Amino acid sequence: MNSVLRRLPSISALGPFIALLLACIFFSTQSDRFLRTENFALILQQVMTVGVIAIGQTLIILTAGIDLSCGMVMALGGIVMTRVASDFGLPVPLAIAAGVAVTALFGLVNGLLVTRVKLPPFIVTLGTLNIAFAITQLYSKSQTVTDVPPGMTWLGNTLHLGSAEVAYGSLLMLLLYGGVWFYLRETQAGRHIYAVGNNPEATRLTGIATERVLLGVYVLAGVLYGIAALLSVARTGVGDPNAGQTDNLDSITAVVLGGTSLFGGRGLVLSTLVGAVIVGVLRNGLTLMGVQSVYQVLITGILVILAVAVDQLSRKGGR
Repeated sequence: MNSVLRRLPSISALGPFIALLLACIFFSTQSDRFLRTENFALILQQVMTVGVIAIGQTLIILTAGIDLSCGMVMALGGIVMTRVASDFGLPVPLAIAAGVAVTALFGLVNGLLVTRVKLPPFIVTLGTLNIAFAITQLYSKSQTVTDVPPGMTWLGNTLHLGSAEVAYGSLLMLLLYGGVWFYLRETQAGRHIYAVGNNPEATRLTGIATERVLLGVYVLAGVLYGIAALLSVARTGVGDPNAGQTDNLDSITAVVLGGTSLFGGRGLVLSTLVGAVIVGVLRNGLTLMGVQSVYQVLITGILVILAVAVDQLSRKGGR
């Protein structure tokens, strides 16, 4: 009996799923449109960009770091790939690669400043947030790029699954979550990320190159921001220099609501997906109810504080 109980998920792991279920039950009683499959497909499409950013944010928070620059780095990646394609006529794959390379470069810079210069991640990414914003505005001349080749917006197309039209970008987001979940759970490199977040000094003493692990996490997060940039372009059909200005906070919200500890070393990337969907469900359900957007922000903020409080209390209880 005890062995069976040990295999069951903990309450903290089930919390995000329970919260999502309760939210769906509540909104289904408030609007007959909420439970329609096309509405859920729309929610997935609305959260796919932040959802992919939140994967990178999860990896960084698992190492007890945080990334405030992710939204603006994503916006810069979108501007680079759209302008390279429109200005120089490069093939779409090369233009996308250029955008992802820029976001990966920012991840590398963040990682080097954290690991080699020993600066706090909060300060480093606050600085690179402003740098990315300035470069985006200067390079785009604060103008939206509208001449986007069709191949760059393909992920915004949809396929029919029953009565719902599911965007290819939503499916890509789900595949990325599955791949990163497998990486963290089944590979040695993934388990090293948890170890660094739990106790970096003890991990270093076991022979694990903690700085290399951290650097790899920031670069991988940068690559994910580049993919998120492509999804943003695919969804909107333009390269928007003003995109992503709140995505850093939205991604942190998704991670926190998913139950990942801000103190590092504990959390599930699939729960981050649930956290992102919770935010999408709240905004969608409240919109269907006719609630003003300012109250949506208010409720989201309250949920974030509650989630962090629960994490803090669970840490104290575990001591």
